[in-house]
Amino acid sequence: MKEVHRAAVDRIVIGGDVVPGPMPQDVLDVLHRIEVPTDFIQGNGDREVLAAIRGTETPWFRGAREEWRAQVKWTAEQLVSAAEDEFAAWTATVTLEIAEIGEVLFCHATPHNDVDCFTRLTPDARVRRLLAGVTAPTVVCGHTHMQFDRGVDNIRIINAGSVGMPFGSPGADWLLLGPGVELRHTIYDLHAAARCIRSTTYPQADVFAAKNVIEPPLERDMLELFTRADVN
Repeated sequence: MKEVHRAAVDRIVIGGDVVPGPMPQDVLDVLHRIEVPTDFIQGNGDREVLAAIRGTETPWFRGAREEWRAQVKWTAEQLVSAAEDEFAAWTATVTLEIAEIGEVLFCHATPHNDVDCFTRLTPDARVRRLLAGVTAPTVVCGHTHMQFDRGVDNIRIINAGSVGMPFGSPGADWLLLGPGVELRHTIYDLHAAARCIRSTTYPQADVFAAKNVIEPPLERDMLELFTRADVN
């Protein structure tokens, strides 16, 4: 957040998947203290936690591995009651006009849903299908936790990466827009963050600290994983 303020931003878009995680209420408290206008997009993680708060069992939850279900359930139990209304109010997309860039459509995964995956290696034909009907010249997404900047036809597609669970170098990935496009990577005290995570009762907190903060998955390994799954 210090680096964001140094960049003198005048608006922030949170791209989704604020939850689940080991310090959900702390994260929301930090986001509530942001002193510039902020838009929130609902990601699939937020949607699953919202369902858990409401006591609803989704198809994903029924089919997910037990450790993933435990993380969603635990996160829902940690949040104050106001979180339900907050998550429900988050939108699927946000469209903004940005100086010297033009119209930008922000979404979590694609403009049509919050689960479809694509990366910098996904064939143009599939990306074209996932963005069918989009008229904005620039689309910003997240979901796959890997930054990229690519074009398909007349659309520039930018993945902002992940602040808390990057695939690649340890640290926080984010995107600065206007007047240009800058994929940013911010280093912070990783070991202090890991200690905070390990002090929680989050399911598999030690694994999360070690494998998502201190030494996150390599981009090449995750690209291979997503490429194998990228068959639709």
